[in-house]
Amino acid sequence: MVHIWEDDGWDEKSGTVLPETVTKYAIEAAETYPKKRLVVHYMQPHYPFVYGDAEFGRDHLQKRDPDEANPWYKKLYGELDITRDRLWTAYVENLKGALPHVKKFLSQTKGRTIVTADHGNMFGEQSFPIPIREWGHPHTTFTEELVKVPWLVVEDGSRREIVPEESNASPDVDSNVSDRLQQLGYRS
Repeated sequence: MVHIWEDDGWDEKSGTVLPETVTKYAIEAAETYPKKRLVVHYMQPHYPFVYGDAEFGRDHLQKRDPDEANPWYKKLYGELDITRDRLWTAYVENLKGALPHVKKFLSQTKGRTIVTADHGNMFGEQSFPIPIREWGHPHTTFTEELVKVPWLVVEDGSRREIVPEESNASPDVDSNVSDRLQQLGYRS
């Protein structure tokens, strides 16, 4: 397992791992482990936005106060004045900024590759069973907007031969990882 954010991959200025960094590590992993399946996780279009209207949530990133609510919760509670359209545009621009890097990875990877997402995002849609407008990807909320994700199959040549081995991954999550997951909205 390659933890990009623990190595030199974390970008302090943007408060995330940039897509060009993920692509670099992903290409290296594909070359180093040619008989392994890879799960390559790009953070974009996830907040924080580094392309387009990157001002959304910039105060949150600069403060880095663990008690400060992330921008999605601020929007939910009416503490952040940004329109849904501006927020959606920022999200889409963040995705568009990352796609050339995904394309670069795909162009250098042979075999079958799946492009998907770990979750969707809410942009003011009503949740269920309590009909409130949600923002971001709230924990324990399972709406179609959050769980219906893209599934693109890219075939480039014959499939790789996969050889199983014992994992050397450690299940421990150190405080640095925990802090970064919280900054990205995955932990509260």
